[in-house]
Amino acid sequence: MKYKLIVLDMDGTLLNSNKEVSIENQKALKKAQDSGIQVAIATGRIFTSARFYARLLGIKAPIIACNGALVRDANSNEVLDINPIDKEDALKVIEVFKKYNVYFHIYDEEKIYVEKLGFSSSIYSAWNEDQSDENKIHIEKLEDTIGYFKNNNINILKLMAVDDDNTKMDIIKKELEGINSITIDKSWYNNLEVMSKGVSKGKGIEMLRKIYKVEPEEIIAFGDNFNDLSMKHYVGTFVAMENGEEYVKKQAHYVTTSNNDNGVAKGIEKLVLNIEK
Repeated sequence: MKYKLIVLDMDGTLLNSNKEVSIENQKALKKAQDSGIQVAIATGRIFTSARFYARLLGIKAPIIACNGALVRDANSNEVLDINPIDKEDALKVIEVFKKYNVYFHIYDEEKIYVEKLGFSSSIYSAWNEDQSDENKIHIEKLEDTIGYFKNNNINILKLMAVDDDNTKMDIIKKELEGINSITIDKSWYNNLEVMSKGVSKGKGIEMLRKIYKVEPEEIIAFGDNFNDLSMKHYVGTFVAMENGEEYVKKQAHYVTTSNNDNGVAKGIEKLVLNIEK
């Protein structure tokens, strides 16, 4: 099968545990691009963070960010598609997060909003210390999140809660399922991600498919977690990482090695470039 588009999740897939793109992954992606294959990123991360890695790798395709709530050109910053959450629904979600006293943050196109630093916002804050202004992640600390979003017209693309108490997170998920116009997903064992109903990485791929005029069977996607599964329905081949969730691996067409063992490179070499080692 001749693939024309490779779509990559970032955390747990393209990036190793040190949040780096290995030399082997870089080489395989360059070989693919040199042979005329487009490469794209589909991530739960905020656009600015994904753009840094896209430029590092010479990726020209628009970035699918915030689990598909935003599709944006990495070079021009043009927004190609945006699907914010209804403000009233977002406020309901925030109220639930606050009710159970879990860490949460909120993404718009450019910023992360937090009441306190923690988990990924702490990582982004540390990241900012070594970055140029263009690559810094804008983090805004709020005293009153509900009041702020009530009084400001902001496109809320994704809300995320994180807590290591699985029982509490299950209760929160069940309560949020009563809001019919949202999508609830997971990108890690201890988080919940909330977007507008119908938003997914798969829907983002559908937009790229139209841009590049390729058929689903000409697309291969790599992922490791539940929020990557939607990609399977829009591509010819869905590849799971060995370090991925067991359920995700069972649904995949192929399982490659882990993100710490250059799984993306090995999958591309075997399935896309037909290089046997």
